[in-house]
Amino acid sequence: MLPAANSRPVEGILWTFGAGVLFVGVNVLVKYLGPVVPAAEMAFLRYALGLILLVPAIRQIMRLRLSRRQWWLFGLRGALHSIGVSLWFFAMATIPLADVTAMNYLSPIYVTIGAAIFMGEKLAARRIIAVVVALLGALVILRPGFREIGPGHIAMLVAAVVFAGSYLLAKQLTDETDPVAVVTMLSLLVTVGLIPLAAPVWVTPTWFQVAILFATAIFATVGHYLMTLGFRAAPITVTQPVTFLQLVWAVALGAILFHEPVDPYVVLGGLMIIGAISFITWREAVAKRKQITPPFPTQKMH
Repeated sequence: MLPAANSRPVEGILWTFGAGVLFVGVNVLVKYLGPVVPAAEMAFLRYALGLILLVPAIRQIMRLRLSRRQWWLFGLRGALHSIGVSLWFFAMATIPLADVTAMNYLSPIYVTIGAAIFMGEKLAARRIIAVVVALLGALVILRPGFREIGPGHIAMLVAAVVFAGSYLLAKQLTDETDPVAVVTMLSLLVTVGLIPLAAPVWVTPTWFQVAILFATAIFATVGHYLMTLGFRAAPITVTQPVTFLQLVWAVALGAILFHEPVDPYVVLGGLMIIGAISFITWREAVAKRKQITPPFPTQKMH
């Protein structure tokens, strides 16, 4: 939690808003290329081209002294993220933009469940209710038995779980090593991990397609940097609601650019998931504040 005196909410909101615009740009560009470039190839090129932006961080990688366990954790995270990215690109190419965006919000819910199962974090009754509401929101989006659930929806469900696992590993590694190195190692390992997935479906891209994928790499990298600036400027309870605007933009751009029908059930399910995430975030902020604030008024020491 940032101290109140150091919190800059307007700045945090603006950084987060800018990050959201860039992430929406990534989604639109990937959606545009989806029908002509295989998903695994798009994912590989996006990460391979993105390595150009991470050249300055290579020195920090060279200085790392990692234990065997840490190498194993890096490798596991790289493998999980490679699978998740491929599934996400496939989902983006095959199902509506709004569906992908709404279901992507399930990752924090899976992180909460994973932290309870693998890290021993306790789940209070209210957080359990929030998790259940979010999962019900996913059912509202999918509506099994009332709509066709395609491979893209299954891919997105699995991708959200895989990304949650990647996040939990990132949290562990960030506590033990340099955060910049964690990001750079992910990009390196995901690029390598995507090679066997992209090679069997490879289609020689045009220079225009390469340029678009390079733009997605730039948008994604700068977007994550702006998001970090937003978190540094203001508490996550202030900045996180701004990220939920991406669902609004996804619905609007899906309808305008790709002629996707507006599905009210997707919007409703997405709002249920967003509400659950907001509640969990708020409860965590309250818990941290209680840890920081002394339980009794402090007395002056003479």
